Amino acid sequence: MFAQCLAVIMTVGALTVAGPAVQRSDAAASIASACSGRPAKIFKFATGELRVYKNRQYACAMTVSKTPGVRRAMSVELQARGGSPKRLKGTSTRKMGPVTVHALNRCVRATGAISGKARSTGWILC
Repeated sequence: MFAQCLAVIMTVGALTVAGPAVQRSDAAASIASACSGRPAKIFKFATGELRVYKNRQYACAMTVSKTPGVRRAMSVELQARGGSPKRLKGTSTRKMGPVTVHALNRCVRATGAISGKARSTGWILC
């Protein structure tokens, strides 16, 4: 009985110590894992950056704030050549997106904005 109680106490202690480290790594990885594919381009601007990812069939974009924590207006737009643009607009503390479009053998263009400062690409990933 004593051995079982000791095992439970040690397990709870180990989970308590390991728990916060797991949460921090998940939070750091959440932005990177929001878009599937490989990072194709990063476009920096005054208040943040526009990140564009690409896998074989899809392109994905998101806007990430340079200084997270303050809620501010953000938007991200992605368009495949010949298709309609997909937009997300709102307020956020960290990022806006992801926005994904089918881009197999097509160029894409993207726009990201945070607090009135914006960055647009021409046709890329052709």
